[in-house]
Amino acid sequence: MNLETNYLGLSLKNPLVPSASPLSTETDKVKALEQAGASAIVMYSLFEEQIRKENEALDHYLNTSSNSYAEALSYFPEPDEYHNLHAEDYLEQIVTLKKAVDIPVIASINGVSKGGWMSYAERMEEAGADAIELNVYYIAGSPDLTSSEVEQMYIDDLKAVKESVNIPVSIKVGPYFSAFGNMAKRLEDAGADGLVLFNRFYQPDIDLENLEVEPSLQLSSAFEKRLPLRWIAMLRPHLSCSLAATTGIHTAKDVIKMVLAGADVAMMASVLLYKGPRVLESILKEMEIWMEEKEYKSLEEMKGAMSSSSVADPGVFERANYIKALQGFDLDDIK
Repeated sequence: MNLETNYLGLSLKNPLVPSASPLSTETDKVKALEQAGASAIVMYSLFEEQIRKENEALDHYLNTSSNSYAEALSYFPEPDEYHNLHAEDYLEQIVTLKKAVDIPVIASINGVSKGGWMSYAERMEEAGADAIELNVYYIAGSPDLTSSEVEQMYIDDLKAVKESVNIPVSIKVGPYFSAFGNMAKRLEDAGADGLVLFNRFYQPDIDLENLEVEPSLQLSSAFEKRLPLRWIAMLRPHLSCSLAATTGIHTAKDVIKMVLAGADVAMMASVLLYKGPRVLESILKEMEIWMEEKEYKSLEEMKGAMSSSSVADPGVFERANYIKALQGFDLDDIK
């Protein structure tokens, strides 16, 4: 059974790629992921704020509304709270991982504004990174900021990173655009070698006892995979860049569904944090069993077989699904 796939021009032995998480901060854990079957690793993110907390280029986007995005400075920890994972440590970890494992190492840089912090993309390449994942995590909270300005910010960020490196660059984004199909095409036209769909926006909570806004983190649930599944299925016929599915991928069936929709790789973190690296072994075995039952000889045969251009009714990924789901609801099913 051939599970090989191509992502960002990298030849991978299978589509299982651990996404950015604390697991990559420890070399032994990355080695364990490789041994369990991971075909590449996305490192934990290096944040713009870590590189330069006071950056004049931030003012345009952040000072308009100090809490306009979920990692705004008022919520971000002071430098000494970064668990000692500073920018230079990050570069050293790239070097360490490249020596320790044979799978591709994808560096992750997380930022908002166009500024000097982007020079670290070049330093990541120099440290040995095989590719870069640009994670643009932004909540457009200001009523004075237009959708076109937000979209252009993403395009500008991507172009700036692409201009500074020679290795492939993917961009990880959230789904909250008024016309995401168009935005995806614009990102590809701007040079994105791949799209990572989707970023999870962590929602803050309110501490009623202390009357404070507090950060909140919940690991993904399997239901969340339906959002990237739908968009990958709709986008695959229209894009030639790589597509990575992320969020809510926990099982072999989840991975299979993403590949059938058109994903080149399936990225996961929550299930690895819940169950450990060995879960990758069982996922791969279950994938092979399913493929044998369905008489698929390779992953490439499967890829996109259930995209919007391949199913009998493409509308099922759009409004038709909404209508059928509501009309098919049976009140007798309510307990």
